[in-house]
Amino acid sequence: MRRMNIILIIITVTFSSVRSQTQNLSPRYILENDNDVVSVSSSPLLPQPLMIPLTLIHGAVSKGAVCLDGTLPGYHFHPGSGSGANSWLIQLEGGGWCNTIRSCVFRKTTRRGSSKYMEKQLPFTGILSNKAEQNPDFFNWNRVKVRYCDGASFSGDSQNEAAQLQFRGQKIWLAAMEELMSRGMKNANQALLSGCSAGGLASILHCDEFQSLFPKSTKVKCLSDAGFFLDATDVFGGHTLRNLFGGVVNLQEVQKNLPKSCLNHLDPTSCFFPQNLIDHVQTPLFLLNAAYDAWQFQESLAPHSADPHGSWNNCKSNHANCNSSQIQILQNFRNQMLNDIKGFSTTSQSGLFINSCFAHCQSERQDTWFADDSPLLNNMPIAVAIGNWFFDRQVVKAIDCAYPCDNTCHNLVFK
Repeated sequence: MRRMNIILIIITVTFSSVRSQTQNLSPRYILENDNDVVSVSSSPLLPQPLMIPLTLIHGAVSKGAVCLDGTLPGYHFHPGSGSGANSWLIQLEGGGWCNTIRSCVFRKTTRRGSSKYMEKQLPFTGILSNKAEQNPDFFNWNRVKVRYCDGASFSGDSQNEAAQLQFRGQKIWLAAMEELMSRGMKNANQALLSGCSAGGLASILHCDEFQSLFPKSTKVKCLSDAGFFLDATDVFGGHTLRNLFGGVVNLQEVQKNLPKSCLNHLDPTSCFFPQNLIDHVQTPLFLLNAAYDAWQFQESLAPHSADPHGSWNNCKSNHANCNSSQIQILQNFRNQMLNDIKGFSTTSQSGLFINSCFAHCQSERQDTWFADDSPLLNNMPIAVAIGNWFFDRQVVKAIDCAYPCDNTCHNLVFK
């Protein structure tokens, strides 16, 4: 796993989707092994997105809320207007984790560990878009993207003086919320905490804390996109992701900020896995996840460490290349996910959109969030499903049939 945290790889990715292929989309992606977010550059077919500048939290140092290298944390904020002036959407950035001193020291030299390297502005697309035709329910809300620079899903609280590392994710979370409350979030009449990947895990971890910021009259819900990481057995019979999470939890003393109701029954590493957290979340929570999550497939189920001879390489690069035994392992992975959410799915306030795609982070990308050829479940795009759930227009418990039944997927294919 150490190699996963310190190597930068540039890969071209194309969509494998019946409908998206007809548009000849061939965007260039960057997949970084210290960053679990697959990001897309601007396509000439789409209008240029709104670019939002980085704001550093200047009072953060006095609160001990700093990135891995001691620099200031930051966020990007676009104010709401009209009917959305008192509505707030907070998106927690994703980007993997660091689980060893070595991987965290490397991370200090990237935007995932230091604001010195963060982009000075970011595009607001998908759930962050300011256009009604791209983001029908949240386009005029106050929309915020909180940058991720601690390496533990905004949940660590320790340091390593010898390596000059600050593990202050929990303090960054608190400082960001305090800053946003002072910028008007305290007056919110409705608020949604969301996040993708490592940020999707963070939105689960901090969901009840987020609700506690507001009076009971404020409508507060949470969304986890691609944050449902399974405690899965890899193809070699090992526990690659459990080992990674164990390193994160121990190194950054994450147990201080995990729910005591979980720690009373399970070890801290188990309580970092969403399957053991979701039953402890009291605030309404929506799980958006691909059943064959592309990142988990690459880095948890069939990582190089579990497949040193590369027998999974063709299958990992394109699911169409998988043989029948590999497909069965992927179906078992999906079955484990569905089993892990079985209890959660029966609660009245929960929401689900589990599509049988090879994708990752579907709320931040415009093509998967809301577009002419977006993925559908029950004839609903993701944006409509989440809007219907948030505004209580409809109960949304959408679970796809197994691969290969869904021809609306925007599957990631690595070349």
